[in-house]
Formats: sequence, structure tokens, C-alpha cells
Amino acid sequence: MKLKRDFFTQPTLKVAKKLLGKYIVRKYRGKLLIGKIVETEAYIGPKDKASHAYSNKEQPEKEKLKIIDQNWQRIKNYVENRERFIKRILKLKNAKVTKRNLAEYLKGGHIYIYLVYGNYYQLNITTYKEGYPECVLIRSLEPVATDLHGLNMATDLHRYKRRLLKVNIIPNGPGKLCQYLKLDSSFWGEDVYQSERIWLEDNSSLISSSDIIKTKRIGIDYAGDDANLPWRFYLKNNKWISKK
Repeated sequence: MKLKRDFFTQPTLKVAKKLLGKYIVRKYRGKLLIGKIVETEAYIGPKDKASHAYSNKEQPEKEKLKIIDQNWQRIKNYVENRERFIKRILKLKNAKVTKRNLAEYLKGGHIYIYLVYGNYYQLNITTYKEGYPECVLIRSLEPVATDLHGLNMATDLHRYKRRLLKVNIIPNGPGKLCQYLKLDSSFWGEDVYQSERIWLEDNSSLISSSDIIKTKRIGIDYAGDDANLPWRFYLKNNKWISKK
């Protein structure tokens, strides 16, 4: 069953844990690329110094409004209430708005994707309410199946969850994950609830709290004390995670 909007608008830490075991489904050239989420990281801006929405000094209100206006055409179809959206952003302290991170401010269920080092994309899914820059980074997938034609997602997906096909790219890291799913900048802002080319499916099997390892996030030493927050989650004993 396709995940609905209310799944993504829950508190970010809750979503980061509940995404484990869910399936990402990517429709690509008539084929389905499928992976089970096994590792995530939560980012809760602007209070989180590791968030792209955090700034150690206040960004001028005029600058925020200018960026929103210049990029309104990119996001207008995803924003329910423009006035409320802008009001919430302007009320946030230490919040930074850029052309790149504006997708973070969309309500839960939208894609925030960006390049790292000019070479590798990273896939984030927004969480919580419109106007708050919160998201979950999808760090690793367990490849489930590829090239499955005519798959009935509601009834047949569970039959393939242990069928690991040979793949050229092992998606055990955020960059390789995006290569595996054939993702690029065209997915910036995409609504995974309404999209016909990428969405998330539920898994009938439950993930218990004892199956989830909680630890600090990776590669954010610049974030000071926030680098030690235990906001990275992964499935215990899963061989597809990026790093133990």
C-alpha cells in the first residue's frame, strides 16, 4: 500500500524510524527499481546545526523573501497556503533559505535532492508541516527487485522481498542509492505521494524497536555538539547499511 501524506507529516524522528523496512519504488523506462530502506538520518532545521536550513546568524528577511519569490514557480504547486508558508519561515530563528534548500520547507512527502562534491546526489524526504525545514536522508537500501513487469504492488511485493537480483550498483550509501534509483535534480520538490515515477510502499511486516540501531549521524563534524545527536537509524544485522 502506498504511503499516504499523514505518514510524512508526523514528527521527523518518528518518520526516520518508521521509514525503515518501507519500500522505495522507482518507475524507470517501463521497469520498476525497488529497494527496502535500511538506514536513515533525521535533520530538524533550523535548530539542528547539521541542517542545510541552519545559519549561525540571522538571514535578512528581505533576502528570504527574494529567494522565495524568485523560486516560487518551482514550488507553487506544492504549497497549500502561500501566506502561512512564508509567515512560518520568517518566524523561524537561525533559519537560512536558499535556492537549493527551499524544498526542505515543503510539507512532508516531498523530495529534497542535491549534489555533493558536484558528483553524487543525496535523497531526502521532507517531514512535518509546511514551512518547517525538516527532512530524512535515505542513506541505504537493500535491493529487492528490478525489471518486474506487471507487479501488483498491493498484493505481490512481499513475494519479492527476499529475491535479490544482481545489480551493477550496490545502494549501500546515499550517493550509490541515487545512482541505483536513477535519480537526478529533476526530482527536486517532487511529491512522493502523488508522483507516478517514484513513491513509497508499506511493508506488511512490522519492525520492532529492538531491530533498530540508533547512533550519531555520519560526516557532520562541523555541527558541533549536534554531531553527537543519535539521529541515525538502521536495521540491526542488515548487510546493506553504509557503515556500522
